[in-house]
Parts: sequence; structure tokens; C-alpha cells
Amino acid sequence: MQRYILAAAVAALTLGAAGCSGGYSTSSPTSPSPDPAPSGAITIDVIGINGARSFSPNPATVPPGQTVVWRNIDTTTHRMVLNDGRLDTGNIPPGGVSSPMTLAAPGGYHCSIHPEMIGTISDAQ
Repeated sequence: MQRYILAAAVAALTLGAAGCSGGYSTSSPTSPSPDPAPSGAITIDVIGINGARSFSPNPATVPPGQTVVWRNIDTTTHRMVLNDGRLDTGNIPPGGVSSPMTLAAPGGYHCSIHPEMIGTISDAQ
């Protein structure tokens, strides 16, 4: 009788252990890699919510007529707006890149979601 109980217990444990391993992955999740910036565009990285150190480079040197993009390498959505209102990137999700934009003139910008994030674009001339 004891052998029967012991054999039943071993069988139950074996089947239970086999059922627990199904469907589980041993690989760890990875963060999405940022979208690549368009060729020829100057890229400004959005680093995080940290005042004037929220962007790299800051200030960014952009020649007149040059295309610029903002690449969000932070874990939060951001939205860059020129201080004079002439440019608005729309929301840029984590890992995303704004549409390429051609700047008419240098100036300041900020994140409209996090106004403490400030940056400057200077003219290369």
C-alpha cells in the first residue's frame, strides 16, 4: 500500500513539474531600439527631464535650411515646440523620432509636456 501511495505521489509531482515548464520563456525582455534618424538630418536626442541638460547636443548647431529631427531615447513621451510656436513635433513616444523638419531660423525650444525641458538651436554661420 505504501509503495502505491509513493508511486502515485511521484507520478503527480512529475506531471505537475512537466506542466509548469510549458509556455515560459527563458529569454529576458528587451527595450525597443530607437528608430533611425533620416539620412542627412541633424539629430537632437531627448535624454530626459533635466532642464537644459534634457537634450544632446544643447545647444545644437543647425545651419539655415538644414533638416533636424528629435530622437526620444527617454522612457517618457515628449513633444518639442519652438518657443515662437513655428514648429511642433507632435508627441514622440519612447524610442521614436520626429518627422524631419527644416528650420527657418535659430531659437529656443521646449517640451510642451514638460516645460522645464529647454533647448537652444544656434545658427552655424
